Amino acid sequence: MSWRPQYRSSKFRNVYGKVASREHCFDGIPITKNVHDNHFCAVNARFLAIVTESAGGGSFLVIPLEQVGGRIEPNYPKVCGHQGNVLDIKWNPFIENIIASCSEDTSVRIWEIPEGGLKRNMTEAVLELYGHSRRVGLVEWHPTTNNILFSAGYDYKVLIWNLDIGEPVKMIDCHTDVILCMSFNTDGSLVATTCKDKKLRVVEPRSGRVLQEASCKNHRVNRVVFLGSTKRLLTTGVSRWNTRQIALWDQEDLSMPLIEEEIDGLSGLLFPFYDADTHMLYLAGKGDGNIRYYEIGSEKPYLSYLMEFRSPAPQKGLGVMPKHGLDVSACEVFRFYKLVTLKGLIEPISMIVPRRSETYQEDIYPMTPGTEPALTPDEWLSGVNRDPILMSLKEGYKKTSKIVFKAPVREKKSVVVNGIDLLENVPPRTENELLRMFFRQQDEIRRLKDELSQKDIRIRQLHLELKNLRNSPKNN
Repeated sequence: MSWRPQYRSSKFRNVYGKVASREHCFDGIPITKNVHDNHFCAVNARFLAIVTESAGGGSFLVIPLEQVGGRIEPNYPKVCGHQGNVLDIKWNPFIENIIASCSEDTSVRIWEIPEGGLKRNMTEAVLELYGHSRRVGLVEWHPTTNNILFSAGYDYKVLIWNLDIGEPVKMIDCHTDVILCMSFNTDGSLVATTCKDKKLRVVEPRSGRVLQEASCKNHRVNRVVFLGSTKRLLTTGVSRWNTRQIALWDQEDLSMPLIEEEIDGLSGLLFPFYDADTHMLYLAGKGDGNIRYYEIGSEKPYLSYLMEFRSPAPQKGLGVMPKHGLDVSACEVFRFYKLVTLKGLIEPISMIVPRRSETYQEDIYPMTPGTEPALTPDEWLSGVNRDPILMSLKEGYKKTSKIVFKAPVREKKSVVVNGIDLLENVPPRTENELLRMFFRQQDEIRRLKDELSQKDIRIRQLHLELKNLRNSPKNN
C-alpha cells in the first residue's frame, strides 16, 4: 500500500500575512529602548499608542488611526505625566478614549484622550492610583466588567482597582517573585499568572485563592494565555536545554502538561496571541522577524501548524487590533502593529483568509465580544460572573460605545502617624524626585537658618533696649 500524507482540512490553512504599504506605516517614532518584556504598544479601533524614549520621566504617543500613516514629527504631542519609565499601556475595552499606563514611579494612571487626538502634551491624568511600593510592570482591564483594572508590581502583589471609587478593592499576594504575565478566561472569573519563581497559577481573583499551581521543572514558563472557553491554557517558555517551547495545560489539572512542543533554539521571548473566534494561535518571538500560526483543536494532537509569516525586520513588540476594528471586506481575521525599533517604524500586518467572494463571510466572523460591559464593578465584586456581550461584525462593528468615564471625586483623607500626615507628605518614588526634594529641603533649611539668625539679632537688640529703659532715671 502506498504511503499518503495526512492533510487536515481547515478553512484557515491558507491564511497569509500582508504588510501594509509604506504610506500606511508610521515612521519616525522614537520607540523606547527599555528592555522590559512587554509590547510597549496598544491599539483599538480609534487610536494607536506607543511608549517612546524620553529623557526624565516616561511618555507615550497616541496617534488617531484616522491619520492613515506617514512620518510622525519629533515635536508630536505626547502623554508625559509619569516621573519614571512607562512599562505598560492598555486601552479600556469599553471606552475607546481611556487608556491605563503603569510606570517605574510606582503609579498607575488613567488618561482620557480628547476627540481627534492630542493637540498639546498631556501631563494631567484623570486618575492617579498609588498602592504599590515598587515599580508597576503590568496592567490588565477586566474582560467583561467596566472600570475594573488589575495591576501587578515588583512588590509581588496584584492589586484590583475599582475606578468608580479610585481605590484598590482586592489584593492577590500569593506570588513569591515578580509576576511576568496575567491572562483572563472568557468571563473573567479566573486569572492565570506566570511568575519568576517558575510557577504557573490559576487564581480566583476576588478571593485571591490559588485553585491550581504548577511547578514547571522541564518547562520554565514566561507567558500564559487562556484558550477561550476550552478550559485550557497555553504557555510559552524555555526547556531545560534552553530551547524555546510551548505547552498546553488543562486548567483544572496543572500536574502535567497535555503536550509540550519545542519551537527552536533562539533566545528571544515568545509572545502568544489567541483568537477565540477562529481558534488560531499566533507565536511571535521578541527580536524575531517571523510570526508562526497554529490551529487549536479539541482532540489530539490539539495543535496543528498552519504557516509562518516571515520578515527580515526584528520586532520589539506587537499591538493587536480588537476584532471590531478589522476590515471584514478584505477577510482580515487578525491585525498586528509591529514595532521595529531600528527604523523607528510601526508596521501593520494583516492576517487574511483568501476568499474570492467579496460578500460578508459569516463562517470566519462568528459573534464576537463587543464594546458593551456585561457587569458593573459592584456586581462583579459581589460574586456575579457573566459572559461578554457579543456583537456581529456584519452590522454592529462600526457602532461607538456611549459609555463615558467619570473620574471619582475623592474626599481628602488623612493618615496621621507620629504627627505626620502620610498622604500630605508622600515619599519620593524615583531618584530624580528624591534629588529634587533633597535640594528643596536644603534651600528651606538655609532660609530658616537665615531667618533664625535675623531673629537672634532682633532679640539681642530688644534686650539692650529693655536694659537701657531699666537703667535710665525715672522721669518725675
